Amino acid sequence: MTGQAARAARFRQLHRPGTPLVIPNPWDVGSARLLASLGFEALATTSSGFAASLGRLDGSVTRDEAIAHAAQIVAATDLPVSADLENGFADDPAGVAETARRAVGSGLAGFSIEDFSPDAGIYDRRLAAERVAAAVEAAHAADARLVVTARAENHIHDRPDLQDTIARLQAFQEAGADVLYAPGPTRPEDIEAIVRSVDRPVNVLARPGTPSVAELARLGVSRISVGGAFAFAAVQALVAAATELRDEGTYGFTEAAAAGARAVRRTFGQPPA
Repeated sequence: MTGQAARAARFRQLHRPGTPLVIPNPWDVGSARLLASLGFEALATTSSGFAASLGRLDGSVTRDEAIAHAAQIVAATDLPVSADLENGFADDPAGVAETARRAVGSGLAGFSIEDFSPDAGIYDRRLAAERVAAAVEAAHAADARLVVTARAENHIHDRPDLQDTIARLQAFQEAGADVLYAPGPTRPEDIEAIVRSVDRPVNVLARPGTPSVAELARLGVSRISVGGAFAFAAVQALVAAATELRDEGTYGFTEAAAAGARAVRRTFGQPPA
């Protein structure tokens, strides 16, 4: 078994209903290595966090950039890595399949595909399922057999239609998806309805109002991710420090900075000061 195949197999095994994999989303090589040093078992890229690191908004990264970024995160640690590949950078199934093949070539253990495009909006359900099927065929044809996460985007695009979301996830399951993901719902009863409606591991996005990890475990969730939240928490820390320096002329931020510097030295191989 190749290293990539072993990581993909490990990633698949980490999805256990009731014992959710808590997976953080690094946005660059340094954050990937820091998160790995904290004991997490897998990593996932964040399209919004990566875009912000380039000075852009989510949805503006190209396929070439996303694949190259994913390969960098893969190379940063020995952990399985799943990539946020947005809508597969294509509307048609053939284009999604090509993205999946390139994901295989980057060393990833898995990737996610959304049923939303900034230009087309939420795809027709049948087309959305065909796109997932194309991604699955390409990902599973590889020796590594990457883990495909299919995303139903209704709730984060002003379409809080739980029944349609469930129907989409069921269609994605039939199309062969390994993991199902509907970012947005936070009510325990809605999350439980999603989990009970499918026979695949379910991922939940941590956001304001989301039940705790312990509660999500009770609901049968298999994976919990944070999306761009860690990246934007880091951005806010930078804004707060810069604002203090500019407006107050004080250096309260240096205490947190010193702790961060110690974490960097510890993780990147230098003895802490």
